[in-house]
Amino acid sequence: MPTRSRVVMATTRCFPDLGGIESHVQEVAPRVARAGYDVRIVATDRTGRLPRHDDNDGVAVRRYRAFPRRRDYYASPGLFAGLLRDDYELLHVQGIHTLVPPLAMAAAILRRKPFVLTFHTGGSSSPLRNRARATQFWLLAPLLRRAAVLVAVSHYEADRFERILGRGPGTIRVIRNGGTLPEPAAPVTVDPDLIVSVGRLERYKGHHRAIAALPFVVKSRPDARLRILGAGPYEPQLRALAAELGLADRVEIAVVAPGDRAGMSGELARAGVMALLSDYEAHPVAVMEALALARPVVVLETSGLTELARAGWARGVASDASDEVVAEALVAQLADPIVADRDVLPTWQSCVAELDGAYRDALAGRR
Repeated sequence: MPTRSRVVMATTRCFPDLGGIESHVQEVAPRVARAGYDVRIVATDRTGRLPRHDDNDGVAVRRYRAFPRRRDYYASPGLFAGLLRDDYELLHVQGIHTLVPPLAMAAAILRRKPFVLTFHTGGSSSPLRNRARATQFWLLAPLLRRAAVLVAVSHYEADRFERILGRGPGTIRVIRNGGTLPEPAAPVTVDPDLIVSVGRLERYKGHHRAIAALPFVVKSRPDARLRILGAGPYEPQLRALAAELGLADRVEIAVVAPGDRAGMSGELARAGVMALLSDYEAHPVAVMEALALARPVVVLETSGLTELARAGWARGVASDASDEVVAEALVAQLADPIVADRDVLPTWQSCVAELDGAYRDALAGRR
């Protein structure tokens, strides 16, 4: 295989936008380039404010306008046309939820170019949208079957799409996210009473469950506090819940600036415990980052989060657990933590090594 095969990564959004897929692409694309590929990123921008041409740690980024501006469909005729014109040997489609993946897959098929797709499934606070996922994925199945390689970030995700596509177990590759962070900008001391909850401020992310558990935590840990890191539309409801429970002075909501990886490292490194009580996560980058920093983690046993508990990397609580039971798990992780063995955790470098194998197989099939 030529040492500089050209790979285009097609993603709905990329840095400085925030999210799991955005973090994945930001970490993986430069490492894939250093592994010997000529990598470019194509993404969309609904706002029209981001640069059309950008750079991600040495990887060229091209953004196309997406419509409508205030909905998350991300219809982008420009991206589709660009992929019809672009010169590449392999397309890597990142994600599956918006209109970008089917447009990208269709362009690759029309160009007779092999493509790899990583699902990166996520949750939603909309019950209607959650119910529509099965239909959406079923409609995408004919395109997915044309992929040279399909990649899941967890066994939960792989099993789900093997059923949808009628494939046997193990036919979809599992390549987990890494979680490597740079060292904090300044020395950090662990705060044994600090609970950190990370993620966009949406109801399905479960920050409200951490707030609701806090009064029970305080009974055992009088100095316990909760720091929520994220932004989003559910912030007023979270603040109202904290005030209603008399916890306004114990609950803080803050945002780490996009791209401030050392800042996020410092926030997680000082946590006594990190909580992710989300209704749906395939394989969350935020948890992997906390684990890489040897921080104890509590997760809700749903979707791909269940695998983290079963692996002994985190302490799990049942999805229907009471606030008191959630609090017991948080207190247990503060007092007698389960901490993952960092030597067995996936890293971004191990992720790229496995992607290299997927790329080689896809290109070999093409040739």
